[in-house]
This record gives sequence, structure tokens and C-alpha cells, in this order.
Amino acid sequence: MANTDQPNQLNIEISEEVSEGSYANLAIITHSHAEFVIDFVNVMPGTPKSKVKSRVIMTPFHAKRFMKAMIDNVKKFETANGTIQDMEAVEIPFNFGGPTAQA
Repeated sequence: MANTDQPNQLNIEISEEVSEGSYANLAIITHSHAEFVIDFVNVMPGTPKSKVKSRVIMTPFHAKRFMKAMIDNVKKFETANGTIQDMEAVEIPFNFGGPTAQA
């Protein structure tokens, strides 16, 4: 019987819980010299605070690869579906309805 597996094929599994996904309409990106941290948040209008739904931490190398993959996928999406309307100015309520931070 012949082996039909590709020599460098990666087998990736996803749990049912993770496959359901999590909605986010805000991403907060921070970085250090060693890593990028992306917090995905679901901000609901009229609610006093929001919680981070997911945090992804990656190396600068992988962050750059992720950025290039996102650019490529947005271009493909726009080719198939038309230009995505970009907002000129986005007002981000950094206190999310809670008290303002003070130093």
C-alpha cells in the first residue's frame, strides 16, 4: 500500500469549543523587544466595561508573517467582494466606561 501523506504535511486539530470562535470588534496590540501581544475585545455599545475575549502572544517574526497573511487575505476578500469601507477616525474609549487611569 502506498503512503499518501505529504512529507511535510502538518496535522492540525481544533476542539469544538475553539471552533465556535469568539467575536471581537477591537484589537489592542502591544509589544516588547521579544513578543507581540494582541488582545481581542468585544466592546458592546452602552455597556460600562468590556473584557478581553482572547489574547494571542507571538514572536516578532510570526507577527510580521501574520501581518503579511492578513494583508494578502484582505486583498483577496476585496477582489471577490469589493472594497472594505475604512473609517477615517476611530474613537476608542480607553476607559471602556470605567474610571480613568491616573498616575
